[in-house]
Amino acid sequence: ELIPTLKDLLKNAKYPKRLKICIAWQHSEEDKWDNLDEFKDDPNFNILDIKYSDSEGVCWARNKIQQEYNGEDFTLQLDSHHRFVKNWDVKLIDMFNSLVNDGYPKPLITAYIPSYFPDNDPDGRMNEIWKMEFDRYAVEGYIATKPHTVPDHKSIKKPIPSRFYSAHFAFTVGKFCEEVQHDPNMYFHGEEPSIAVRAYTHGYDLFHPHRIIAWHEYTRDNKSKQWDDVPTWTDKNNESHERFRLLFGMDGVKCTPCALKKIAPYTLGTERTLDDYERYAGIRYGNRSVQKFTAEYNIPPNPIIEDREEYENSFITVFRHCIDIHKSQLTHDDYDFWVIAFESNDGEEIIRLDADEEEVNNYMRSLKNGNEWLKVWRECNGRKLDKYVVWPHSKSEGWVDRIEVPI
Repeated sequence: ELIPTLKDLLKNAKYPKRLKICIAWQHSEEDKWDNLDEFKDDPNFNILDIKYSDSEGVCWARNKIQQEYNGEDFTLQLDSHHRFVKNWDVKLIDMFNSLVNDGYPKPLITAYIPSYFPDNDPDGRMNEIWKMEFDRYAVEGYIATKPHTVPDHKSIKKPIPSRFYSAHFAFTVGKFCEEVQHDPNMYFHGEEPSIAVRAYTHGYDLFHPHRIIAWHEYTRDNKSKQWDDVPTWTDKNNESHERFRLLFGMDGVKCTPCALKKIAPYTLGTERTLDDYERYAGIRYGNRSVQKFTAEYNIPPNPIIEDREEYENSFITVFRHCIDIHKSQLTHDDYDFWVIAFESNDGEEIIRLDADEEEVNNYMRSLKNGNEWLKVWRECNGRKLDKYVVWPHSKSEGWVDRIEVPI
């Protein structure tokens, strides 16, 4: 999608000659479908030619691009799979300036923008505005977000305040490339929620566009990912989780100056505090909780609650777990019930959310249809859990194949 994206970006810009386009071109020389020869002699293009095997992941690549910042007024960070509305450049700048006029010196316009489908474009483009909402705390600590439609968006006159940041579409002042650089040591998970807080503490105010500016391809099946070429990517991702928990002092980690040296200079800003962000967004990383106002998809800022007890009671703790089960762990074909329990390390059962025969049959049909893995989702409120147990029951043999995995 790289070539179609570039051509659509240029075709639909009102002032294409004003654009400076930097591409982290991570590719194989054997691939001919993304040849950039037509752009290599264009002074408005800066192509970072990166052999695919030298790539260290998406955050590393985004950081590489930020190093090429050369005093431009604005920066727009994109992925390589987009389509654009007519005069998208002017429309974005107009949105930005309207926010500056409203008293926000450094607006950051970002979103999970609506989707398009290359095989059915432009007919398949979604023509609704999306905002980003809290989904869950992953067991590793980071927040997962999800898109949510904005009702009656055509009646909205200004950009919509946001709690979160999308790395596939982010427009703001150019100096963002210097002030809030992507941590190249982050691999994948945790990148976006950490940038949201870091940007906010550096004085940026987050907004979603109230009009469609572009479309993004989300379904990229059968296309190679960077981690397909990196056998140790899980180790790199685990390091990202550790950096994330350290940045936000999660799970009892103390954010001492000595500890923070491990992630410097990719730390919080000094214009606002982490507490300022958490009160604005209704997110509290220290104990993995979320304010009810946030969980109900209300637009920030969250209401100010002066009473301490009332403020504490406004938070809930939500855990949404994805239990991965490989087909090799399921050796029978006549299951009628699965115990699904979450336990503490000492074996105490905290909560049970079992699967009945209908749900079990759906999972088994999925395996018969060729899937290697099952993803069993469970959501609960309360404390952080230590392990899950899946204990299937067979009609012919009773309780079999107990599966126990640390979280």
